Amino acid sequence: MAGIGFVLRKLSNEDNLSGVVKGYLFSAIVFTGPWLFTIFSLGVIMAIGSYFLLLEELAVFRLIVIYNFAFSLVFSAPVFMVATRYLADLIYAKDVSLAPGMLFGAFAILCITQLPIAGFFYLGYANLDTWTGFAALSNYFLITGIWLVTTFLSALKAYLYVSGIFAVGMCIALGGAALLAAEFSIAGMLMGYNIGLAVIFFGIVGRIFVEYPHPIIKPFAIFGYFRKYWDIALSGLIYNLAIWSDKWLMWFAPEREILYSGLISYPNYDSAMFLAFLTLVPAMALFVFSIETQFFERYLKYYKNIQDHSSYSKIESNHQEIIDVIVASLRNLFVLQGSLCFAVILLAPTIFSSFGINYLQLGIFRLGVLGALFHVMMMFLGILLSYFDFRRVVLSLQCFFFICNFGFTYLSLQFGFLYYGYGYFLAAMFSFIATFIVTLYYVNQLPFQTFIGHNTSIE
Repeated sequence: MAGIGFVLRKLSNEDNLSGVVKGYLFSAIVFTGPWLFTIFSLGVIMAIGSYFLLLEELAVFRLIVIYNFAFSLVFSAPVFMVATRYLADLIYAKDVSLAPGMLFGAFAILCITQLPIAGFFYLGYANLDTWTGFAALSNYFLITGIWLVTTFLSALKAYLYVSGIFAVGMCIALGGAALLAAEFSIAGMLMGYNIGLAVIFFGIVGRIFVEYPHPIIKPFAIFGYFRKYWDIALSGLIYNLAIWSDKWLMWFAPEREILYSGLISYPNYDSAMFLAFLTLVPAMALFVFSIETQFFERYLKYYKNIQDHSSYSKIESNHQEIIDVIVASLRNLFVLQGSLCFAVILLAPTIFSSFGINYLQLGIFRLGVLGALFHVMMMFLGILLSYFDFRRVVLSLQCFFFICNFGFTYLSLQFGFLYYGYGYFLAAMFSFIATFIVTLYYVNQLPFQTFIGHNTSIE
């Protein structure tokens, strides 16, 4: 996201408070826009739908959307991670003529690989009527498509357009769901919601083809990247599995709910973790607007001086600047997220009372907020390691996070309700510690890794 971060940072050059505020606001919208707009629209749709549908029908609608966001993210991750690397290489080579073809080919791969799974689930396993099943399937692939096209957002740098298209699409989804719910029940709500998602998807696709006005050629050239960058694909899959593993495992808790449709959930755990993840928004905005751009400037300077055959003392000086900016950034991130975490934990009872949230979620929510504190710092360090192309290292850390989240959550299930939430918290904490140690080791020996470790001629 550094590309769009530089564009947003120009807003702060207006030399007034409003410029800084706008920069952070648009950073939050661009980085978490799909998430924030979806939360808002879904909440309003559920409120409006309560006038037309039974509570269990509303629960089915909500679970379909949650299932689609979760499973499409996990199963799409290998493709859009490799697509991101492919696009980055095209931009670096200053030849983006293959970008439209890549978009077409990647989406075709997603549809071909996921249609059997999603089709069987909604048209075979789930106890849904035909129209609802097809509406749910359409919703799945629209969300899948949005995951893919968002890989272009940083390259487009059109933060106003991106923010606008998500806002317009979600408003249309809201109106469409409300209009069709009374007449067509769950299927109507899904179809109305899908109309809004379609506006977002095709709106971004249209902008991509405006920015890259090239014919669709070599759409499946991306296949070669899966062989070359299999570790990136696997890393994306494992990381997103790690994020969702505790939620999926908790769906087997004794307190879970099974609807007539066959869909399973644990609303108290899901809602508590969902709310806890909202505390990540300020930290993500800071990362896009400030941290990543500062790091990226030192990163470019370090490698440019190497390409220009600068002296070793200059390279060492640049290396120290990278270390300094990482330490300062991690400190700032910890202060921001830690302060927010502390305040939210203290005010949690008041927040729950104000919004009428079930107090059974309070303990899980507080542990989720603590876990989010370590999670965002782990994510920050993982991105920095990816900049230096330590792909296997990042993959190993993602596997560690997955094993910890699954293992600790499984243990919390055995100990009972009082321990729910400890799984994610402990997994995030230990994974951050592991990531911090690994990052410290590799960044400290960066000159060695640059000249020896990543030197293919020596291999």
